Amino acid sequence: MKRFTIIFGVLLVLCGVSCICTPVMTFLGAGYFLVILLVTYGLMGIIRAVVQKEYGVDFLFGILSMILGGVILFVPGLKLKTDGVLAYLMAAWILLQGAVSIFLAVRQKKAGAGMGWLWTMILGVLGVLVGIYSLAHPLLMAFTFGILVGIYFIESGIQMIVLAQCIQSK
Repeated sequence: MKRFTIIFGVLLVLCGVSCICTPVMTFLGAGYFLVILLVTYGLMGIIRAVVQKEYGVDFLFGILSMILGGVILFVPGLKLKTDGVLAYLMAAWILLQGAVSIFLAVRQKKAGAGMGWLWTMILGVLGVLVGIYSLAHPLLMAFTFGILVGIYFIESGIQMIVLAQCIQSK
């Protein structure tokens, strides 16, 4: 599991570098990524409901997710609007991830996990600052979406690597 965490962390860093190198393509591709996530989530919800023979909330959300993914993909102009909304969602996500990182850093320090907590704290504070800035400047967020997503991926990848190293030292 530790090796998997380190490998995934390195992959996140590489994806982050790719996003930074192609920020406009990252922003324009975000809507397609959301469509893929919605359709995949919907399909998995439907399959889970059919296998478990429970046609409740999972089944309903599965169908709704697949419909929403199709509507975003095929209604002209809606994908671009979706990209705009994603800029706000990404800003909020970066802010939330930063806050969670700060919380984890405090827990790591209390647990005596070495100096790894300091990196987690620094990256968490950076995440909070980037999230606040992005929410305050949404148009700029749209233009810098790829860069900010790249920074977020790099920060998350480094955090995963640092956490894996802290786990190994115990």
